[in-house]
Amino acid sequence: MVKYKIKKGDLVKIIAGDDKGKTGKVLSVLAKKGQVIVEGCKVAKKAIKPSEKTPNGGHINKEMPIDISNVAKVEG
Repeated sequence: MVKYKIKKGDLVKIIAGDDKGKTGKVLSVLAKKGQVIVEGCKVAKKAIKPSEKTPNGGHINKEMPIDISNVAKVEG
């Protein structure tokens, strides 16, 4: 498995894609896929079914994974 220099909790800047220029904290690293989930970036609206937790169902905003090559660690 490849080792990455970006870890959970690091501050990163998006260098490619729709959210280019945004900065955020890494929520999780998906090492096997080579992706990261960054707080507040690449947010998608997901439909959820009604359940005990959400009796009416509806929509939620969820951060989606970004390829690790599209983020750069911010020093400091």
